[in-house]
Amino acid sequence: MRIAYFDCFAGASGDMILGALIDSGLTVERLKRELAKLHLSHYDVQAEKVIKKGLGGSRAIITVDEDHHCHHHRRLHHIEEIIGGSSLDEPVKQKSLDIFRRLAEAEAKVHRTSIDHIHFHEVGAMDAIIDVVGAVAGLAAMEIQRIYCSPLHVGTGTVKCAHGILPVPAPATAELIKGKPFYSTGVQGELLTPTGAAILTTISCGFGPSPAMTLEQIGYGAGTSEPDIPNLLRVLIGEAQDELKDYEKERIAVFEIIADENTQAEDYLIDRMLEMGALDVFLSPIRTKKNNHGKVVTITCQPHLVERFTGFLLRETAATGLRWRLDNRIKARA
Repeated sequence: MRIAYFDCFAGASGDMILGALIDSGLTVERLKRELAKLHLSHYDVQAEKVIKKGLGGSRAIITVDEDHHCHHHRRLHHIEEIIGGSSLDEPVKQKSLDIFRRLAEAEAKVHRTSIDHIHFHEVGAMDAIIDVVGAVAGLAAMEIQRIYCSPLHVGTGTVKCAHGILPVPAPATAELIKGKPFYSTGVQGELLTPTGAAILTTISCGFGPSPAMTLEQIGYGAGTSEPDIPNLLRVLIGEAQDELKDYEKERIAVFEIIADENTQAEDYLIDRMLEMGALDVFLSPIRTKKNNHGKVVTITCQPHLVERFTGFLLRETAATGLRWRLDNRIKARA
């Protein structure tokens, strides 16, 4: 199995992910062919070799025609229409849509609004589409079947954005890395951007040390800023060793709520939670503290869905509180 490991020693951004893939062997021509399936125009993608604090890498350069795209205020449903109506392979479509939905959900949470009211700022929306779809399609084109990631280096201090001066990690970035390991070493500035966080936390199946692999390719993707460390994202690509082929480890979220024995609409609740992305839902009979009969409803899901399930459970059941935790899961590979 061909795997990739992103080493985020200087954080990550969308263009750094693209640069790392290009530096490790993805040609700009192949990337452009994949992006052409979006049926968009008035943009270009190129790459250049750069040196960051003595280390070489590739910088992905996205050029957008501002006169054309500044008139396009794109909300999530616009981006969903672009990606959904493209000729991209179906798995690339779905993963790209997952990334944008998580990005919109994080922004909506921060700004205390709904995802329908979140808009992606004019030209920045085109950059984000190219970054997200380019990363997902590029990994697929390189035949990488599984992605892993190091703990995320976020930086420290403040960052200037359209909303003013914000703390690092930016609020949306902080939402996106919930349940994932991150750290800061005091390097000033924003090292991990919301787009970089959305991509890596959606495509990666595990965070931590590099899995065992036979290393074949190495790439360094360069950012535009100049912090005190080399502003590069490293990707290591190779063949998983034998012990990784039979099973995989991942982190999951586990919810538990206590329900009355006569809870109505159980089938509805279970069906809705499975539709929302629950990995498993089951009920266990219990005796409550007053010796009444009840049930424990247990739900497992991916960690990035914690907020979604919390709101649903408190809204759709009579529970006034719930327990949740992160747990480990080992499963056989498909």
